[in-house]
Amino acid sequence: MKIITDSRCTAYSSPAHPEKPARVSRTVERLKSQTGLPISWAEPLPVDEAIIERAHSKEHIARVTAAMADFDGDTPAHPDIFEHARRSVGGALQAMQSARKGELAFSLLRPPGHHATREHAMGFCYLNSIAIATLEAMASGTKKVAVFDFDVHHGNGTEAILLNRSGAAFFSIHQYPCYPGTGTSNVGDNCFNYPVAPATPREEYRKVLARALDDLKNAKPALVAVSAGFDAYARDPIAQETLELEDFHWLGQSIRGLGIPAFSILEGGYSRDLPELILGYLKGLTGQ
Repeated sequence: MKIITDSRCTAYSSPAHPEKPARVSRTVERLKSQTGLPISWAEPLPVDEAIIERAHSKEHIARVTAAMADFDGDTPAHPDIFEHARRSVGGALQAMQSARKGELAFSLLRPPGHHATREHAMGFCYLNSIAIATLEAMASGTKKVAVFDFDVHHGNGTEAILLNRSGAAFFSIHQYPCYPGTGTSNVGDNCFNYPVAPATPREEYRKVLARALDDLKNAKPALVAVSAGFDAYARDPIAQETLELEDFHWLGQSIRGLGIPAFSILEGGYSRDLPELILGYLKGLTGQ
């Protein structure tokens, strides 16, 4: 298992904001302390701005680079936030390239990305790493890429960027009603949404996840890009769902069971148990 990270991603924070540096630093510590899962460590790739411009306008890139004022109440204008977000993109690109070589890869970086639209930073997200990596994979020869987003919040930005793009498909399983209030039904010819009510029993939630994975497999992608959010966990502070550690392990097993090259990037997940949830997911991906 290849883990892509960079300690610089822990260098920014806002008091009381749930998207904390410890999400990554404590997970790195946990992965380094365990011995059951063999891990190789890698850094994000450098990212040319032209690759970012497949998903975002030059104006958006300029706004994030300048970061003159907070983008919204959830999305602060941290110093150097563009470079932090660019490294998250580089992690997704490294993970994507690794998957195409037959390796298992997980990008453990912040900020997350799946709420960022072509023109707007929002919901803790500045640049849409998974969409950028998907578009780069397609531009460099992968015939069809499916994005599987199991974050508890709808990946509205990824959906908006990939909508009706030939060669891309998007599958999102998320709580509704919940932030950002989108994802109630399918849109276009390639974006498929699976809204789940708050406090849905684990067994029912897992059935929805399994149905989405079946639909994804039937789409016959050559590569799967996973927006791995761990905030559908029963004790996550910013959602109201019911999944347990075993369910994230099962998700990893299920993605492995597709038999399709796949890479994953960290999106949400704000509980103190995040390191264990990620480790469980990675063990599932590796067949442990």
